[in-house]
Amino acid sequence: MRGMAALVVVFEHSLDALFPEVRASAGPWFDFGQYGVLVFFLVSGYVVPVSLERRGSVGGFWINRVFRLYPLWLVAAAAGTVFGVEGVYTPLPDQLADNPGTAALAHLTMLQDLLQVTSVLNVFWTLSYEMVFYLLVTAMFTAGVHRFSATGMLAFAVAALTVGGLIPAGALSRGLGTAPVVALTVVVLLAAAASLTCGGRLRLYGTAAAAVLALVLLGANSRIGTWQSLAILATMFAGTVFYRLDQGQVRWRRTGWLLGFVPVASIGAAWAFGPGWGMPDDQARAFTWGWTTAVAAAWATFLIARLLRHRTMPRPLVRLGLISYSVYLLHPLAVQALRRLTMDPGRFPLAERLVMAVLLLAVVLGCAELTYRAVERPAQALGRRLSRRPRATPVPESASRKAA
Repeated sequence: MRGMAALVVVFEHSLDALFPEVRASAGPWFDFGQYGVLVFFLVSGYVVPVSLERRGSVGGFWINRVFRLYPLWLVAAAAGTVFGVEGVYTPLPDQLADNPGTAALAHLTMLQDLLQVTSVLNVFWTLSYEMVFYLLVTAMFTAGVHRFSATGMLAFAVAALTVGGLIPAGALSRGLGTAPVVALTVVVLLAAAASLTCGGRLRLYGTAAAAVLALVLLGANSRIGTWQSLAILATMFAGTVFYRLDQGQVRWRRTGWLLGFVPVASIGAAWAFGPGWGMPDDQARAFTWGWTTAVAAAWATFLIARLLRHRTMPRPLVRLGLISYSVYLLHPLAVQALRRLTMDPGRFPLAERLVMAVLLLAVVLGCAELTYRAVERPAQALGRRLSRRPRATPVPESASRKAA
């Protein structure tokens, strides 16, 4: 599912460079990019808590997460910066060029999308919501309440539908005057929370403080808007509830019906709050319909794939899933380079553009395979070795018993 979702995102980002007619005809009704990332979020919600609970160690979990995400992220961020400076990629945003230190710190937290700092690569925005989810599930696991995923899912869905439109995007940064103030404050607070997490008995306070900070940023400083941020978190917790159901940890008749409320609330929030951003009517209508159909399609895809979860998958699809992170992070560079070459795609016959699309896919997959072998796999292996050491942070005995 991750591999297929990554290819859909590549397709979305290639439309302006190769197939503007698809953008013009399908764009007002379906958002391929939102569909792809919503599938990602559902899958992350399903598998991330599994990783934490099977390991039974907060320290081990975070060591593996750091070595899973950051090495390739650093490569992509460096490449995006070079491409931006050289003008190959979209020119480096003024915010990054004028405040490189603040921008770098914000990016290192992976929360830059909630700090009103422009991402050096456009796809980095989703990692901010992944990071919030990691902080929340870590706090829940440390407190021994990780089985209450359905409660969290329902709370985020209700909040998205009822109060999600009351807080404007970036309210916190605008209220304090500048994004750098918020970014620097968050970095200091996260460092303090991390030190508490390493402090034995204070571990619960550290993870709780980091989770509360993430929730404040999510609700008061999101770039995409509070309702959409809350809908994303509800979607991720829904993935966790599916895992609980599959493991027999919760019952369908008590919890299953709540799952249906999440896509309904996500779509309802879009219709209630989405058009209220001051967009022209046609743009607001396109956004609302694009989000609505993307949510419906992502959930349908996840449910169909879930029915097939016991079947053997074709090896190419499995391999595509393994390199999907590389595909996702690296493809914007290839797409932008292609866009500089095509400039006006309408002057090329459709057959030539189809050939370009095949070549683009080959380049992206080839680069992804290379970075998976050279960067991702060695880093993940190192993370696994480090996380097995006795110094990995244990969790409370009650949480360990529940995980077992």
